[in-house]
Amino acid sequence: MNLSLAKKLLFSLLLWSASGFVLADVYSNFFSPSLGNLQEELQTARDAGKKGIFLFFEMEECPFCARMKESIFSQQSVQEQFTAEFLALPIDIEGDTEITDFQGAVMTSKEFAQKIYRVRATPVMMFFDLQGNLLYRHTGPSKDAQEFLWLGHYVVSGAHKNQPFSAYRKQQRQQFSQ
Repeated sequence: MNLSLAKKLLFSLLLWSASGFVLADVYSNFFSPSLGNLQEELQTARDAGKKGIFLFFEMEECPFCARMKESIFSQQSVQEQFTAEFLALPIDIEGDTEITDFQGAVMTSKEFAQKIYRVRATPVMMFFDLQGNLLYRHTGPSKDAQEFLWLGHYVVSGAHKNQPFSAYRKQQRQQFSQ
């Protein structure tokens, strides 16, 4: 291999590696750092003036999860609104990471997801109040960043108590298009 070709390959490899770090980092501002103790996370959320905790149940090979992270959670407007209102944490439904749940029980993230919340497919998004009570569970990806923002507002506004998200989303689309 000649030196010029080797330099091009090395440059391409470096560029590819750097782009991977950028892709991995575009949504890092969305999720809060966590040691896996949800009781402590509740206190952190309270201290920070959040309205609740948002758990994003995912698995590594889920294309819908990857799309949400790369095209929705990476949006500045999403990061700003959700980090203002929620402490957002990812949960790997196939993981062996130790988690302390809202009641203090210790288990793996897999047990937490599958045994406690019966998450079988991903993504599943759950919103909890500041006492650790489940407010709303949404299964499946959001269509786009706007729909995801509506999902957050749906929970924060309390609309989840009175109507299904599909009706709320329809109302928002009608208002948004006027």
